[in-house]
Amino acid sequence: MNSINPAPFSPALGVIFHPRFPSECLADFSRRVEAAGFDELWLWDDCFLPGALTSAALALSATRQIKVGIGLLPATAYNPLFSVMELTTLACVFPGRILPGFGHGVGPWMAQIGALSRSSLKAVTETVTAVRHLLNGDAVTMQGEVVRLNQVQMQIVPECVPPLYVGAMREKTLRLAGCIGDGTILTGMSSPDYVRWAWEHIRAGLSDGGRSQHRVVAYLDVKVSPDGRLARDAARRSLAARLPWADVQIQTSGIGAEITDYLATHTREDVAQGMPDTWLDTFTASGTPEQVVASIERLAAAGVDSVAFQPLDGDPACLDEYIRYLMPLLRPDGGNG
Repeated sequence: MNSINPAPFSPALGVIFHPRFPSECLADFSRRVEAAGFDELWLWDDCFLPGALTSAALALSATRQIKVGIGLLPATAYNPLFSVMELTTLACVFPGRILPGFGHGVGPWMAQIGALSRSSLKAVTETVTAVRHLLNGDAVTMQGEVVRLNQVQMQIVPECVPPLYVGAMREKTLRLAGCIGDGTILTGMSSPDYVRWAWEHIRAGLSDGGRSQHRVVAYLDVKVSPDGRLARDAARRSLAARLPWADVQIQTSGIGAEITDYLATHTREDVAQGMPDTWLDTFTASGTPEQVVASIERLAAAGVDSVAFQPLDGDPACLDEYIRYLMPLLRPDGGNG
């Protein structure tokens, strides 16, 4: 876990189980991730797809020591008490192995299900604050904009209280994550420059909250092959589809002006075909095993505590590639930790 001044080090390694993967494959997927030497498995709680809390129970039951993260539960949609009830079950049965994260949720989805708040920032603040107190066994009364509790208290609480993560992208939420969270989850396309920029705001939040320890998890698009060109072409196609929506990551990447100018004069197909290698090295870990390891090391040096490998477009073949080509380089002893 990083202190206020992060330093280069070897990060924990995780893999994302995409919610579009068949749920009946999750137990075997989790066992393979653990056996390969990964430290963490990360789950998404995307609307209209299988849920992360029940998936976490399946993954934890199928494994012995790997940690399972949830990134993330939308604060406007989850009542803090019911979140804590579920997290208490997991934390009591699997102490020290559940890493829950809360965040804004996807705005259009929240509007679609009637859970869009006037201030999602307040929703995250109130939810994480209430969840922390409830997990600690406190009686909570809160009359907030989103959270309204009247002398609510858990009768059973876990001995090992799980750390609470906040999913964040922009300045205000990054600062909030530092103030009230034990860790921050950064989305895919988090370049090393973006991570350093994010840490500036997280550090300000740590100061606001009088905290000194914080852990940063970054999702990272990873595509690897002995044929580096094939892997990088796949990464180009995936990245081209998302670049127009990644405003803050682009602006803080160090090559923002170049990208903005290019996107303004080229189609998506042009971008996918002609994207410079520097863009791939900035936003992904793609190419030969050696190229991918170098990208992971750059992200770690920027201050990331855990790198969660994100399969391109939910590609299930990626796990085989990670295990075959990357783990012998990243975890030559085959162990966790």
